[in-house]
Amino acid sequence: MSTERKVGSDIDIAQAAKMEHINEIAGKLNISVDDLEHYGKYKAKLPLNLINDAKAKQNKLILVTALTPTPAGEGKTTVSIGLTEGLNNIGKQATVVLREPSLGPVFGIKGGAAGGGYSQVVPMEDINLHFTGDFSAIEKANNLLSALIDNNIQSRTRNLNLDPRRIYWKRVMDMNDRSLRDITIGLGGIGNGIPRQDGFNITPASEVMAILCMSNDREDLKKRLGDIFVGFTYDRKPIYARDLNAQNAMAILLKDAIKPNLVQTLEGNPAIIHGGPFANIAQGTNTIIATKMGLSLSDYVVTEAGFGSDLGAEKFMDIKCGYAGLKPSTIVLVATIRALRHHGGATPDQLGDVSLERVQAGFPNLEKHIENAKQFGITPVVAINHRAGDGEDEIKYVQEACAKMGVKAVVSMGWANGGEGTADLAREVVANIDNAGNDFKPLYDWNASIEEKVETIAKKVYGADGVDYQGKALLDLKRIYTLGLDKLPICMAKTQKSFSDNDKLIGRPTGFRVTVREFEFAAGAGFVIPITGAMMRMPGLPAIPASEHMDIDNDGVISGLS
Repeated sequence: MSTERKVGSDIDIAQAAKMEHINEIAGKLNISVDDLEHYGKYKAKLPLNLINDAKAKQNKLILVTALTPTPAGEGKTTVSIGLTEGLNNIGKQATVVLREPSLGPVFGIKGGAAGGGYSQVVPMEDINLHFTGDFSAIEKANNLLSALIDNNIQSRTRNLNLDPRRIYWKRVMDMNDRSLRDITIGLGGIGNGIPRQDGFNITPASEVMAILCMSNDREDLKKRLGDIFVGFTYDRKPIYARDLNAQNAMAILLKDAIKPNLVQTLEGNPAIIHGGPFANIAQGTNTIIATKMGLSLSDYVVTEAGFGSDLGAEKFMDIKCGYAGLKPSTIVLVATIRALRHHGGATPDQLGDVSLERVQAGFPNLEKHIENAKQFGITPVVAINHRAGDGEDEIKYVQEACAKMGVKAVVSMGWANGGEGTADLAREVVANIDNAGNDFKPLYDWNASIEEKVETIAKKVYGADGVDYQGKALLDLKRIYTLGLDKLPICMAKTQKSFSDNDKLIGRPTGFRVTVREFEFAAGAGFVIPITGAMMRMPGLPAIPASEHMDIDNDGVISGLS
């Protein structure tokens, strides 16, 4: 095990980093400087013509997921970046492909998504804030459609007879703002539009974000944008974005956002960052375009999917791989001793206390995530994301318990030691790819009924006894079947805090049923969204938002961002 060094704050480490010019990073991928669209010295957009499907199929895709996390997260992004450093450290050519952070978590509770410690992508402040403007473009494209909808309803001479009571499209913004979940628009007189009920989702949960992530090229993007379902006319005729001639203008707003972003790790290795959906209320994976581009340019690509195997990883396998024709070579399952203590019954003030008993009690949660990976035909590698205060006996127990399941568990010290601290993990991942006999297969057939697909996920991935549907969900189901959308894959909206739809059921719960309260669907993105439990697609801020601890000085130096 590597010796852990004292580590400062994430932002201090990032600000102290000596970054290479983005031209140098591009050179490591054999990308010509002429192909770069520069956003300053350390960021660039990459053209879509760099994608080579034949090369992409030949190279190795590593998916990083995790056990059921604590609210602060267990470090999937940190491990993904660290593993990329480790692979390059042992002589492999590797690129990390990640999602873009959302301002909601950045200023809320979870913080940014640029990694941590000595396993970060930089420039960290830019990546965690406005970056290259992709989220803004997605927001504008989404809200253009909203404006076109209301303009059409308002028009006396050129309207589609849209029923204002049956509009299902919502506005978006990239901020946690619970007061915008349900609003009334069009008030203030006849010149201000037709009053109707509306609301906001957070940008990462928007269908435009999902479409950007699921598109293979610009033509595919335009088709998917045109397929967005808007609502019904008074005589119950379905209306799509193409009926409003919206898709071309929306695609224009996304003309640069569709291009992946090239940055670097702290050790000067390439990093591609693109797209940013959440995995609890959306599909939780980066863009197909970015993943294929990484695979076109690198022997190994490390990517991550949000939250645990029950959310991001399941959606990666069953949705993204289906649309992209991807086949993961292996899965890295991130675990922390802290999270195992949590699932073993530790209270928040006990999470830092060494307790072999609690780790043993919490291990069934990790056990189920290992089983989930195996259901997809892959024997995972467990990465124990090391933290100061982890007990040696606790680590040894996890390694031995994983070994009994035929799985290697390797301590990852990327946070403290970068690539040097993940070299052992990298070697084990390469060995797993070469020797484990992994053969990816999806969990269900898209042609099955919606109820069959939902039940398969609930029973096989969550461990539920079955699924119950509330009255609104049953009405929504009828609408989905009527519109002919029942052969789409399933994108579950479920709490990330539990295998169940009840965030209080930690560990590996049994004897529970999943309740689907309603359905939404993303006809353009290409999936049906069962909404379970109390999930909201517009989060709120915590009692003490992270924003309260941030500052910027007169020289423009930011502090408190993580």
